[in-house]
Amino acid sequence: MTQKIALLQPIAGEMAEIIQSLLPEGFSATAVKGRSVEDLKAEVADADYALWWDVPVPAEVLAAGPKLKLLHKWGVGIDNIDLEYCRAHGIQVARTTGSNAAPVADFTIGLMLALARRIVPAHNSTAAGGWAKNEVWKQSVMLTGKTVGIIGLGAIGKGVAKRLQGFDCRVLYYSRTRLPEDQAKALGVEYRALDDLLAEVDFLSLNCPLTPETAGMINAAALAKMKPSAMIINVARGGVVVEADLVDALRNGTIRAAAVDVFDQEPPPADHPLLHMDNVIVTPHCASTAYENSRRSIQHWLGNMVRVSKGEPIPEQDRVV
Repeated sequence: MTQKIALLQPIAGEMAEIIQSLLPEGFSATAVKGRSVEDLKAEVADADYALWWDVPVPAEVLAAGPKLKLLHKWGVGIDNIDLEYCRAHGIQVARTTGSNAAPVADFTIGLMLALARRIVPAHNSTAAGGWAKNEVWKQSVMLTGKTVGIIGLGAIGKGVAKRLQGFDCRVLYYSRTRLPEDQAKALGVEYRALDDLLAEVDFLSLNCPLTPETAGMINAAALAKMKPSAMIINVARGGVVVEADLVDALRNGTIRAAAVDVFDQEPPPADHPLLHMDNVIVTPHCASTAYENSRRSIQHWLGNMVRVSKGEPIPEQDRVV
């Protein structure tokens, strides 16, 4: 008997083909056509497993899937699913720990460089027939030799720290779990309390999960502690930053610039201020979406679904519920 995987987000045809090519024997997979709750409810109605990533999965969706054995996150953030419902109804929850760390770390460094060297405005001006070489020169700074703060030192944060070694950066970090000193030394990072870190950094990289502790962490008070020359890169979750406070800080010069890959509402409304600011780079929650990493990630979550189908445990690092 075939076991169904419900893909709870619309996906491109090419990605669907890759997933189909990797499906183990005895499994099928279909994807929703829209992002509404009703679309999700219809898809899980006869599903044994479900995969989710950006689209939230509330209790009413879970309740519509009486056969569900496992909800698997394509990624690591679990803030957009009702975990309490899963616990109460015996539905396992897992994530693809580490599978997206390299592309997100690469993307983070790319955004730092793009902000520092004004690459997006330089492109836009040149493509429009201009030649703003002098303006770009006056507004550009270097990443090399700067102090970078990382909030969240999981697989992604560690990946960012390793890449920064090549830029001779001083790297500070703040995390719920502090590294043993020998590991911190090997990684080239120094621990700081949050307020101290904010005050020292030239670049702030947000690589933490969205939790009750991190929600709204970067607010007006936190931004006021930063240098006016500082830049923020958020590839974590929109809720880590109070967006209205970030907009105000960018407008009034409290900080210099920001790169935002994640928003409170995704996609953001067309009139969102962050979409229309010259000192902001915006991207569509795509830090993890490197094409050549797709097969590895798919094989990761499929492997856990196969384990559950055989009654085997999910690896400890992937298991949530």
